[in-house]
Amino acid sequence: MTEFALVLPILAMLLFGVIQFGIVFNNYLQLTDAVRAGSRKGAVGRHLQNPRAAAIQTVRDASTSLKQSDLDVSVTSSFLQGADVSVTASYPYSINLLGVVVKSGRMTSTTKERVE
Repeated sequence: MTEFALVLPILAMLLFGVIQFGIVFNNYLQLTDAVRAGSRKGAVGRHLQNPRAAAIQTVRDASTSLKQSDLDVSVTSSFLQGADVSVTASYPYSINLLGVVVKSGRMTSTTKERVE
């Protein structure tokens, strides 16, 4: 019983750390997938009225489980055929164990595609 009482806090911290890391990693995967979708929209949407706004909206639509007010999206391109379209998005993260912030910052994902 004494050994269990000594080991339990360590196991709890390890378990909560794995859960927090899983949540942050899930957010990163969703951010990366959303940026990829936005970049593709920008690459094939040069004929649209406003391809920059369409790419940004595609990123926001593809990142449904992320808090939209914290999501920063930028699109850089001339949208001429053969040019590159670069979509970058960032989202804050925080890993805290039992109320103590271990690591925090902003995760960023960038994707470039050639405009068709």
